[in-house]
Amino acid sequence: MCIATAISLLMILICAMATYGAYKQHAAWIIPFFCYQIFDFALNTLVAISVLVYPSTIQDYLRQLPNNFPYKEEIMSVNPTCLVVIILLFISIILAFKGYLISCVWNCYRYINGRNNSDVLVYITTNDTAVLLPSYDDPVNGAAKDPPPPYVSA
Repeated sequence: MCIATAISLLMILICAMATYGAYKQHAAWIIPFFCYQIFDFALNTLVAISVLVYPSTIQDYLRQLPNNFPYKEEIMSVNPTCLVVIILLFISIILAFKGYLISCVWNCYRYINGRNNSDVLVYITTNDTAVLLPSYDDPVNGAAKDPPPPYVSA
């Protein structure tokens, strides 16, 4: 129980550090969360590989579940090969989502880390339209332009 509490508090601290780093734009504060995501992705990949290499462990695991586990009999009656395919599909979806989240954190880190470089475009928007538009009197009082040439039909 103490180890679970310590790990939970550490995870809360790492997530808070990543949030603070993104808010204050300190790239070094995001690195621990990124490392946790990579470690978690690697562990889930190992789970997928173990399901692929040792498919019989799924049936062993299902036999160890308590008798009052919901839908235990229905899951046990599914073809073992089909069950492995379903579990691998589910793990693949989870891995794809975790990969997407890793890329989001990495892009945030790259943006914060490179914001002082010229590679990052910064858009400055203001509501000051007086700088962008000429005054009305300048075009009206300006020199008259030459009329366009007359239209000649061919």
